[in-house]
Amino acid sequence: MTGHIFGRSTRLSPPVAVKGDGCYIIDRSGKRYLDGSGGAAVSCLGHSDADVAAAIRAQLDDIAFAHTSFFTSDAAEELADLLIDHAPEGIERVYLVSGGSEAVEAAIKVARQYFVETGEPGRHRVIARRQSYHGNTLGALAAGGNAWRRAQFAPLLVETSHISPCYAYRGCNDGEAEADYGRRVADELEAEIERLGPETVMAFVAEPVVGATLGAVPAVEGYFSRIREICDRHGVLLILDEVMCGMGRTGSFFACEQDGVRPDILTIAKGLGAGYEPIGAMLCSGRIYDAIAAGSGFFQHGHTYMGHPLAAAAGRAVVKALDERHLVARVREQGEKLEAALHAAFGQHPHVGDIRGRGLFRGVEIVSDRASREPFDPARGVAAAIKKAAFEAGLICYPMSGTIDGRRGDHVLLAPPFIISDDQIGELVDKLGVAMSRVT
Repeated sequence: MTGHIFGRSTRLSPPVAVKGDGCYIIDRSGKRYLDGSGGAAVSCLGHSDADVAAAIRAQLDDIAFAHTSFFTSDAAEELADLLIDHAPEGIERVYLVSGGSEAVEAAIKVARQYFVETGEPGRHRVIARRQSYHGNTLGALAAGGNAWRRAQFAPLLVETSHISPCYAYRGCNDGEAEADYGRRVADELEAEIERLGPETVMAFVAEPVVGATLGAVPAVEGYFSRIREICDRHGVLLILDEVMCGMGRTGSFFACEQDGVRPDILTIAKGLGAGYEPIGAMLCSGRIYDAIAAGSGFFQHGHTYMGHPLAAAAGRAVVKALDERHLVARVREQGEKLEAALHAAFGQHPHVGDIRGRGLFRGVEIVSDRASREPFDPARGVAAAIKKAAFEAGLICYPMSGTIDGRRGDHVLLAPPFIISDDQIGELVDKLGVAMSRVT
């Protein structure tokens, strides 16, 4: 197909998507693709949810847009209330934006302004983790630890410190208990805070379950409790990025619930709009909001489309669907079935090193040798080849390379819609097996 779109790649000419049908996308030729990754962990309700579509139409009949420097809307207010009803203790305010990168930018800026308002303007440094991803705008990209995405833009990025990820498959030493490993890598945060000077550090940013860059890697038990303890001891704000892993994706409304940790700031997107409208949110503690309210009274940040009524109406309908259809519980049930199916198909596969994740957020790490965990030569382009082969077989999945260090390693990320059936789980695993056999 030719035209004037500046797409993601100048070398690809993708098929035209013309219709959504539950867990499937249909192209112009009539070919059906099972969406095994929800796009990028976005389409949690599938591609033809009547209730969300109706909510958008109803909002459009009332009002499509009103700038938030003049107005709020019922849709935005009601969505914020629903989110706070589910939020961790202490989280009291919602700042609605148009996507994940914007949510992370807002999180970083509100952290900075909090310390300016509270008389600690020296706090400006951010610490994050290697092999993380927090978005593609410059502030979010700087926080992220995805080496490939950062490389060419490095001269434009604010300096950020990066410590080790909590990646037990690769990082846990022989004979080391997971609890000891978790504490060891968490303690890198304290060492980095002390190296930089606690009076200069404002925030630590992490994904509770690392998404695109590592492939659905949860932290080991106790890791985030130790992180919270270190942040509290040094007065550092904890920002948890749930853009990909939140909104029920891992089997709880917010992923951090399963780690028993309370953040100061939380970011969500993707599943919040379920693909029906672009929307994200930064949620923050009452303490942060109150500090700004008692000080300047004005968050020095904003976007034209923040709090957009159509997007908020879609988000409100998505949250209601999660609640009223008991879909978060369904994620746990179907997630267990997906995990079992993956282990049955690939548990002894010579080129599968690890199967991991929570809920309907699963990763399969591809290796050249299962015993040694040696990755394939990056020159083989295994992740890209699996993506192409799966797509040809009628499966959308999310493979990525650079899993280990930004250059070596390959994985496949799976994040199907919450409505996926048992038969469709079988179809997903079968088609992934076809792609694996063609490539490895």
